[in-house]
Amino acid sequence: MSEARALLRHCVATLAYRASKVVRDLPESVADFRPSDSSRTPHQIVSHLGDLMEWALSMAEGHEAWINGEPLSWQETVDRFFGSLGRFDAFLASDAELAVPAERLFQGPIADALTHVGQIAYVRRIAEAPIRGENYFVADVSVGRVGAEQADPKFEFD
Repeated sequence: MSEARALLRHCVATLAYRASKVVRDLPESVADFRPSDSSRTPHQIVSHLGDLMEWALSMAEGHEAWINGEPLSWQETVDRFFGSLGRFDAFLASDAELAVPAERLFQGPIADALTHVGQIAYVRRIAEAPIRGENYFVADVSVGRVGAEQADPKFEFD
């Protein structure tokens, strides 16, 4: 596996870790909270995260396709995102050739997804359901662990 592909898998695992933290124990009222008329709700953002990971996989496989996901319940939307992230990681873990450079996959869908995870964290704070800050440098991020179940935080801030 190339260094770029290995780093991309670590980025995918980091995305899973951070996304898991912002969706965990999210109150139902916050899932559909809209801080302004022009902003997305956390529910809409997580749906978009699923779209991004499906797009990433389609590009990696060589048949780029963008599909807007169907409206689902909150839990189904979260499951869809982590499922699509898992399928993307499984492809990265395989011997299949990437149809596009790993660096492009990072700069497009992965970086975009990390931005959106931060948006959910911010919306949670506005909606008075904040997550605790964390020293992510020491977090137990593990390549291949890309589901909603993640390691407990090692060092959170108050």
